[in-house]
This record gives sequence, C-alpha cells and structure tokens, in this order.
Amino acid sequence: MWFGLTGRNASGKTTVVDWLVDNEYVATSCSDSIRAHLKTQGKEINRDNLIAGGRELRAAHGPAILAEMLRDANTAVESLVIDSIRTPAEVEALRERPDFRLIEVRASREVRWSRLQSRGRDGDPTDWETFVTQEESELVAADASGQALEATAEMADIIIINDGDTESLQEALELLIRPDES
Repeated sequence: MWFGLTGRNASGKTTVVDWLVDNEYVATSCSDSIRAHLKTQGKEINRDNLIAGGRELRAAHGPAILAEMLRDANTAVESLVIDSIRTPAEVEALRERPDFRLIEVRASREVRWSRLQSRGRDGDPTDWETFVTQEESELVAADASGQALEATAEMADIIIINDGDTESLQEALELLIRPDES
C-alpha cells in the first residue's frame, strides 16, 4: 500500500510519517525532489526556497512532476508513504498505482499554531499574522505551478482529525493500518 499525505502546516503529517516508518513503510516526500533541485543550484534549503523551487519545477515540467519523479523512482517499494503532496496533479500521478490512498491530516488553526510554536523549526513563522498569511497563500493556486492545498484535500480518500495528542493519532493510525487487529 502507498499512502500520500496532505495537510496544512503543523497538522501532524511528520508524526504520521514517523509512525508509518516505525511500521515498516519507506518514507519520501515531494519536497525531496525540490531539495535535490535546490542543492544543484546552490540554494539554501528553507521554507521559502522550497515553495519557490516547487513552483519552478512545476512550471518547467508540469504540475505533477514531483510526484512523477517519486512514483517512477520507487516502483519496487511495496509500502511507501509520500509526504508533502500539495497539488491535485500530484495526486492524479500517484493514483496511477491502484494501491495509492491520499490521507489528509487535519487540525484546527489554533492547535497547529500551538504545535508550530512548540517545535521551533527554522523557517516557521514567529507571529500569528505571518502564519495565517503563509497558510492562505498555499490554499488556492494562482496557476498550475502553485500549491493548492484545498483542492488537494478535497481528493483525500481518508481524513484524520488530529486535534488531540500523539497517542490519539497513533490509535487512529492503528485502525487504519491494522483494522482487524484493533
């Protein structure tokens, strides 16, 4: 089974990836393709450059390029989780595999803001207004090369509400991965 993850900043996608890796999934990310691109250009890897690099790659090679690269590079992998799916075209490219399912991880804006403040990642906004502005800019794409989190989320096969703690999230994942054993 292949799972793809989409969701807003600090919704818990990395926690889902980590749990799946602990349960024998191989992890990759659409952002990995962008990171490799940025490295070849000698650019710093930060949130702004990742967003710009993704737009650049999509504009040059089509809106599904990041997912196509990962799909084609991982054909022999049976249990894969792909993080950072941000466009409907990426979902469509991955759905060429019959075992692909898109998971949207949701959490309220207030919960995500609190998590973001706690984790202290480089590039994360340090004030509420910047957080909201960044989020709003990622929701609807201005063109085919931009991020479209709302349209991507609408394509989800599975929605996980993650307003609780890590233990609650892990219990939901257990039901998803091993429903007969829970």
